[in-house]
Amino acid sequence: MSGIRLGVDLGGTKTEIIALDEAGRECLRRRVDSPREEYAATLETIAGLVAWAEEQLGAPATVGIGTPGALSRATGTIKNANSTWLNGRPLHRDLEARLERPVRLANDANCFALSEAADGAATGAELVFGVIVGTGTGAGVVVDREVRTGANAIAGEWGHNPLPWPAAEEVPGPACYCGLNGCIETFLSGPGLMADHERCTGASRDPEDIVAGAERGERACEATLRRYEHRMARSLAHVINVLDPDTIVLGGGMGNIARLYRTVPELWGRFVFSDRVDTRLVPPRYGDSSGVRGAAWLWGPEEAAALAGGVS
Repeated sequence: MSGIRLGVDLGGTKTEIIALDEAGRECLRRRVDSPREEYAATLETIAGLVAWAEEQLGAPATVGIGTPGALSRATGTIKNANSTWLNGRPLHRDLEARLERPVRLANDANCFALSEAADGAATGAELVFGVIVGTGTGAGVVVDREVRTGANAIAGEWGHNPLPWPAAEEVPGPACYCGLNGCIETFLSGPGLMADHERCTGASRDPEDIVAGAERGERACEATLRRYEHRMARSLAHVINVLDPDTIVLGGGMGNIARLYRTVPELWGRFVFSDRVDTRLVPPRYGDSSGVRGAAWLWGPEEAAALAGGVS
């Protein structure tokens, strides 16, 4: 089984492994609970999943890892991870030592974007912006099926830019954990939507309940979603003005709000510096499996075939 690629998605609550063959077909998958606050246990969990997968496959394979945060070019350690026990740790180096092979590691949003660019909803697109909007707000940039991380390894971190073209009531904006106010994440994440609804109504409701309320015709929920859509349109228009992507893939829990794919493109034209907007806004083909698939795609087919034969 030459050319098999293993992808691991290291999440805050679950860690998942997948094996893809040369054509991108899934060979196996397994998901386990992620250790919390335990770095050594995190390494052992990943190593255990890789050992299990290779035993099932009967052959060695290449390994790609999707992780929260990013790998600092200055220190070689993880930074900006909401799984805070990873920050400051040499995860890449330690995994290569533990697995005794080269490992490719990328931010989970980059893996999401790569998956959808490789064989997902953005197949064939030259420039893809892959958005994850859930507990947080992140994104990845893929050009010609290659992840672009940037000089500071933060390409795609649109969630920690200020909300564009803010209204008076949106300034200075909610406090963000990064230390600033009014970040896009504080408005567009799931908790951001909940907080906005509570500020305006005094009622605490989760995103699914707000969407359901809007569908039932509840005016307060509809108003909350309209504010959300307008903020999403402004935020993505800002991205279009800078990157001009062919396709934007909208993932994460908030990407399950079906109306966004109609309403946001209807709104963003006012803010995009062009006579028309040809950028597509699409849902992911692989849903919450895109991250783990993208981790596997960090290795190209030829590299996987060559390196798998040399892994012991």
